[in-house]
Amino acid sequence: MSAPTSSGTPEYTQDGPEAREIASVIPYFPFKGIPRFYDIAGFLSRPAVFQRIVSIFAARYSPLSIDAVAGMDARGFVLGPPIALALGKPFLMVRKAGKMPNAIRSPPYECEYGKREGMCLQRDAVKPGERVLIIDDLVATGGTLSAGIECVRMLGGVVVECACVVELRMFVDPPEGSGLPNRTKLFGELGMGDVPVWGLISEDILTKEAEVGEDYKDDGEEH
Repeated sequence: MSAPTSSGTPEYTQDGPEAREIASVIPYFPFKGIPRFYDIAGFLSRPAVFQRIVSIFAARYSPLSIDAVAGMDARGFVLGPPIALALGKPFLMVRKAGKMPNAIRSPPYECEYGKREGMCLQRDAVKPGERVLIIDDLVATGGTLSAGIECVRMLGGVVVECACVVELRMFVDPPEGSGLPNRTKLFGELGMGDVPVWGLISEDILTKEAEVGEDYKDDGEEH
């Protein structure tokens, strides 16, 4: 169990004991042209593990002044609602273009799979000054999260933090010449350098290779 903070709330750290237990049930597959696609179905099929994740996020964010929880389309829709319920806050859907009415749209963005249309948020979802927590399953290059942040800011809201179960640290600030997208640089260029990103688990402890048959095919979307 993580040690309590001065406020009595447990302090959960990235790759800590709880994170390592959860990582042990998250397999990776070759998918969408990348060698390691981390599959959250590993913990979704285990209610006790899923509940532990929700409890960890609720414990982390309950001391903060948050007005709403926003989830990124689509796996953020799985994680966001139970976390919002645990916090007693409204849940907001940040959706792909053309999926809901009365919406504003962020500019287009890029993710690890290529270019994407902007993300959308309903016009009356956030009031000026409201503090929003953004939830997704995984953060890599930060492109999708940047679109979510932009949506909240377009409505006058403030993003308190972006939180994910898995954070791929290789993209946080890779060395020059590595060829990897730089999330820190991206957020800085977009004026989002003040928005913290927190992940419970990093790729360093995600070592469970999925068992696949010889007939396995990478049938992910083209990119």
